[in-house]
Amino acid sequence: MPSLTLRLPDALYERLEARAAANRRSLNSEILVCLEQAVADAPRDAQATLARIDALRERLCAPPLTDDFLAEARRGGRP
Repeated sequence: MPSLTLRLPDALYERLEARAAANRRSLNSEILVCLEQAVADAPRDAQATLARIDALRERLCAPPLTDDFLAEARRGGRP
């Protein structure tokens, strides 16, 4: 596997580190995921993504995210 050496601005390095920690990945793995997403061949299909989200919400028996539901959630705050 080829290797690559990069010089990154400190702020970018810190954001990548934080993102890697949030996603429970190594810094190297996070950079590879970012690069894969950046050079993906096919553009993302928003409708297909929303359909997958709807299907997941249905399997989880989650209520639909209507304007009323979201307004009530904002009024109620966090437990």
